[in-house]
Amino acid sequence: MQRCLILAKNGLGTTQPNPMVGSVIVHDDVIIGEGYTSVYGGNHAEVNAINSVKDKSLLKSATIYMSLEPCSHHGKTPPCADLIIKSRIPKVVVGVVDDNSLVNGKGIERLRENSCEVIVGVLKDECKKINKRFFTFHNKKRPYIILKWAETKDGFIAPERNGNLKNETFLQNDIKPIWISNKISQQLVHKWRSEEQSILVGTNTVISDNPRLNVRKWIGQNPVRLVLDNSLRIPHNFHVFDGSVKTIVFTSSKAMFEKEKENILLEYIDYSKSIPQQICDKLVEYNIQSIIVEGGAKILQSFIYDDLWDEARVFIGDTTFSKGLKAPKINGVLEKIQEIDSDILKLIKPIN
Repeated sequence: MQRCLILAKNGLGTTQPNPMVGSVIVHDDVIIGEGYTSVYGGNHAEVNAINSVKDKSLLKSATIYMSLEPCSHHGKTPPCADLIIKSRIPKVVVGVVDDNSLVNGKGIERLRENSCEVIVGVLKDECKKINKRFFTFHNKKRPYIILKWAETKDGFIAPERNGNLKNETFLQNDIKPIWISNKISQQLVHKWRSEEQSILVGTNTVISDNPRLNVRKWIGQNPVRLVLDNSLRIPHNFHVFDGSVKTIVFTSSKAMFEKEKENILLEYIDYSKSIPQQICDKLVEYNIQSIIVEGGAKILQSFIYDDLWDEARVFIGDTTFSKGLKAPKINGVLEKIQEIDSDILKLIKPIN
């Protein structure tokens, strides 16, 4: 099962909305096949593991291990439980039951009905943790939420800026982001982006920094860009509207873009109610299972106030601003702290 978990991690950032699963086939205490879940739409871990076995005659006296219950329904691919039965594998070891209502014990039940010996719960907690996004989505009916920001040693998330953001006219080339974290930390953030399905920022962050919100310093898929823009005042020539990545704009304005833009979607929400909860509800409709909230301070704090977060990743940069925009205030359990060259990275989890 430990090997299953190692294999499963190869699917991080590519299998969603499917879970990451690893599978190992053992005959006479020797691994004869293994696999992990392919990019969404491709084979599941069990299929890849069975296909990798050179001598299929060994399957009828083998044991197949998998970190998550095999599916029992037709989706993009046929049911994995049926393939295990067809392959006449007599013993199945499952890490944890799949909480997806389409599965949720049905795969295990089908295997047992067809004379398979099934053992459930081996390294259960570890198998559940690796698919924290998947289980959060199906159990809490919302995405797994990661808060991320960088703050100075004196507790600021941004310097004091001249001018009024609402009244200024900005050109793309005029905007230069002010970095708090170092280049290694910035690359790490791009790695994180490749692992999640979506990334959220507020209006002022976009206007101040004109971010691309994509994966440039790592290899991987770009997350769906989520932008809060109540009155649709972000200039249409900004990077978030370049059409290169699917972008969802949360607004209450009935105004429209001057012309239809490819890959840009408008979602209307009520800004007088909980914005984080409405965003979560919309993302469930899009089957988006994870989100990184990257700023600004106001939207980050709103997720904290509404108790809608699963972890916070906070960089402390080796710099000071003396004055500016204060970093969010968060109460939680400091689970990990590490040095990233000149930066300090804190991983904080909710108290409950």
